[in-house]
Amino acid sequence: MFINRKDAGEKLSIRLKKFKDQNPIILAIPRGGIVTAYDTIKKYGFQWDLIIPRKIGSPNNKEIAIGAISLDGTYLLNEKYIDALNISKEYIEKEMCNQTEEIKKRLNKYKGNEKFPNVKDKTVIIIDDGIATGFTIQAAINSIKKHDAKKIILAIPVASQSIISLLEKIVDEVICIFVPYEFYAVGSYYENFEQTTDEEVFNIIHKLNNL
Repeated sequence: MFINRKDAGEKLSIRLKKFKDQNPIILAIPRGGIVTAYDTIKKYGFQWDLIIPRKIGSPNNKEIAIGAISLDGTYLLNEKYIDALNISKEYIEKEMCNQTEEIKKRLNKYKGNEKFPNVKDKTVIIIDDGIATGFTIQAAINSIKKHDAKKIILAIPVASQSIISLLEKIVDEVICIFVPYEFYAVGSYYENFEQTTDEEVFNIIHKLNNL
């Protein structure tokens, strides 16, 4: 159990010390992931940037992921759901456009540009505050691979064993502090898991830019 994202980030930073000599770049997933990544970036002076994958929601329930997309258009679709719910190709294409625009909008808001992080030939450490289904993170991982990262590390405070097993097949290493026997929602492993606000993200980015 973690007190909050800051506490989780401090614990995660201990595990990430071993990458100090590899000159990695941290890619934080806002909003919560930037809070979790802060301590590692500050402590070791790692390069950092943001990556924002977005869920493609079902027409009748946006919380149900039928896919996910990253900034560069790399996407992943849950064909089983799409077939079962008889979701049209037109709807999916429209949602992919909408979510790509939302990614660009958020990146411009948070860091002032929508450039894809420079990961070529680098060790990349993706940090988030936890992983539930693993769907959106896979879209991010696939896009990073396309940009020729040397090595991809996924670092999270909590995730299920089944998700870790899945993700271990597509990245070089998964670092996860807590793997519960029975996984519920990510927030159930935090005493405080209130939604991170844009203001908090701006404050952290300001601090990081002035280190």
